[in-house]
Amino acid sequence: MILSADRLLSLATERLHTARPELAAFHGVSSPAALQAVKAEITGATDPDRTTESVVVAVVGELDLIGWVRETCSFACSLAAGRRQAWRRSFTRTVYLAGSPGNLRERFSFDHVAPDGSVAWLGPGPATASHGLRRLLKSFDGRRALGDLPPATVELPAGPGARSRPPRHRVLQIVTAGLTLTDALVHLNHLLAEAVMDDLIAPGDRITLRGVPQLDESSGPFAALRIDTAIDSPDRLQAFAGLTQETPDAAQYHR
Repeated sequence: MILSADRLLSLATERLHTARPELAAFHGVSSPAALQAVKAEITGATDPDRTTESVVVAVVGELDLIGWVRETCSFACSLAAGRRQAWRRSFTRTVYLAGSPGNLRERFSFDHVAPDGSVAWLGPGPATASHGLRRLLKSFDGRRALGDLPPATVELPAGPGARSRPPRHRVLQIVTAGLTLTDALVHLNHLLAEAVMDDLIAPGDRITLRGVPQLDESSGPFAALRIDTAIDSPDRLQAFAGLTQETPDAAQYHR
């Protein structure tokens, strides 16, 4: 069974209210177009320098999607509560740049760098804090089709401090039809960062990444969905990625 248009709009609106509850009374979100208009107003449209909202910059050198999942979660887990809240208020806005983090570490103080040096994150913070980095590097070019994704599982680093719950395993599904590599980064980044903020994902958890042609009710049940404007229609919403409820261990997908 497909995910209904009403449910997609309801979940997308819920995300808006969670990020900016004080705006709920001022904006009537009754359609995908209205939803996009509100988000554009809050985040400063497409120009990071025109907004005072928090922005994260991700510098991408070599990219492996399962590694990206692990490090995106690790970065989000490392943020203090206040920085998480500020980033969420800007809908976890992230700019993707192409570059070698190893060649930039002496010039820029990254907040998180992958152990292999393949990806680094700066922020969240005001756009002015990352202006120099954004002027230096070009946007990450991931225009190639996402293609098939064999299932792969990653375990998140345990991290410091005591756990508030036992480790969990979830399946992270990403739609492959019609998506580019950059599209996948954007959708996975939003979904994973906000799942960390909601304690759906925590250090020590295991995540299985799996590509699917489309998401529907039979793919779940879902604990969280990434919803945005549909690829083939600006007047329709589409679920691009989903994080399932806690699942039995899937050792056959372990990597």
